[in-house]
Amino acid sequence: MPHRLMSPRLVSPRLMSLRLMSSRAPLILAATAFLAAGTAHAQTSNNAPSPDVVVSIKPIHSLVAAIMAGVGAPKLIVEGAASPHTYNMKPSNAAALQNAKIVFWMGEGMEHFLEKPLETLGSKATVVALEDAPGVEKLPQREGGPFEPHDDGDEADAGHDHDAAAEASHAHDDGEFDMHSWLDPRNAKAMAAEIETTLAKADPDHAAAYRTNRETLDARIDALDRAIAATVAPIKDRPFVVFHDAYQYFEHRYGVSVAGSITVSPETAPGAQRLKEIHAKIEKLGATCVFAEPQFEPKLVNVVLEGTSAKSGTLDPEAGTLTAGPDLYFQLMNGIAQSLASCLSQQG
Repeated sequence: MPHRLMSPRLVSPRLMSLRLMSSRAPLILAATAFLAAGTAHAQTSNNAPSPDVVVSIKPIHSLVAAIMAGVGAPKLIVEGAASPHTYNMKPSNAAALQNAKIVFWMGEGMEHFLEKPLETLGSKATVVALEDAPGVEKLPQREGGPFEPHDDGDEADAGHDHDAAAEASHAHDDGEFDMHSWLDPRNAKAMAAEIETTLAKADPDHAAAYRTNRETLDARIDALDRAIAATVAPIKDRPFVVFHDAYQYFEHRYGVSVAGSITVSPETAPGAQRLKEIHAKIEKLGATCVFAEPQFEPKLVNVVLEGTSAKSGTLDPEAGTLTAGPDLYFQLMNGIAQSLASCLSQQG
């Protein structure tokens, strides 16, 4: 049978398609290579390493961790149940400061132990004192009445002499402002804004992520603020005594009634006269509760409670008992509100 030539009109659509694809293959491969290069560039940018960030204490570490979520994890200096008032630097802390690109702290009035290490070990880092963040409201240190430390010699008589180094660590009590400003959620939001700005400037590849995380954090803080106000509203007029004067911002925001503190400086044990005065204050005001703190000696609370109808509770303003991380700030603030409500709602 003779072989016939196929007319172009008789070529099947499938064969024509294969021929067209074959002729366009170089163009498709080139376009694919271009798109792949663009994708690889985007992935490189998105997967760029985050800067080494070090944070001094748990409450502000929580804010930084929330804003860095999905990008990186900040390192924490004061870990576990330690207090910044009595903290001693570890070798691991020194190594973290040496490698840090950014260091967030409240300021020398709170973390006095960090002042010299930041001048030496952290000299190459951007150091941000969040007490000075735009929008942070500062309240002056309280003086007079139940918040005034008495220079009556009781501390020395009780055997609580202090050397020059210990006295230097009391600098936060000699400062102009109370340093526990994170206990007002509005201040926490102002700090978060400064944290985002600092991170975005140092790490523009992740600026969008930092912004999104900060917006999410702001919304959570607003909800927290409303919840705390509702929790403490029924008991806010009932007076109570705290271990040391760390709650002024919480008091200022929510109108709770702090009647006094056992000590102004948590590093200095109060003398007998001071304890006697606080005991009298509890009886006079009919204070419902006296709150200890987990980092400090609880027996002092028992001394001032003796012979009164007041009950004891625990508050943790520096989150010593909580696990560090982005949720810690919310646990800390809710914990204070719930502890107040639980103790102060009890009938004496």
